[in-house]
Amino acid sequence: MTDSTASRGKFISFEGIDGAGKSTHIAFVAATLEAKGKRVVSSREPGGTALGEKLRDMLLHEKMHLETEALLMFASRREHIAQVIEPALERGDWVISDRFTDASFAYQGGGRGLDRAKMEALEQWVHPHLQPDLTLLFDVPLDVARARLDATRTLDKFEQEKADFFAACRNEYLRRAAQFPERIVVIDSTKSIAETQATLVGILEKLG
Repeated sequence: MTDSTASRGKFISFEGIDGAGKSTHIAFVAATLEAKGKRVVSSREPGGTALGEKLRDMLLHEKMHLETEALLMFASRREHIAQVIEPALERGDWVISDRFTDASFAYQGGGRGLDRAKMEALEQWVHPHLQPDLTLLFDVPLDVARARLDATRTLDKFEQEKADFFAACRNEYLRRAAQFPERIVVIDSTKSIAETQATLVGILEKLG
């Protein structure tokens, strides 16, 4: 009997505090996978769907209660999973998402201080059987991240937060990495683009 999961695609998420440099490498990873014959779907959170993009605009620019923020993040995620991620994986495509649930733990949990038990309950409700096959966590010191942000663009409400907020986000990311070492790979994002890309190629080779 044929294994029904044999042709299922892989799911890769990119994580890191704002300014960590993850976005620089998303297109590179997609191109690397496509060169190996993989069909790649690139998406992002919040967003990824028509509804998700509307929620993204609200989440990045409107003030709201921290629980409202967390609930909207997971509402966007539920739509993203149903409309984009799961159908792509079932087709055998590889999905790359700029952020997934680790970001909610980092930002709403670590940064905003929402009770971790509530975050875990939302995670179990929205995607109890789905986690990325690989999470690439791009990590840099806070001063490096801030310098990169200040040099790039107009900042959204998260990017405008103070250093202690980002320190708490980073700490939660690293806590998650320690909790799930089989899934989360920490990337030293202070290295050159060429060095980082060489590291990424090696990681992807192990994934298949």
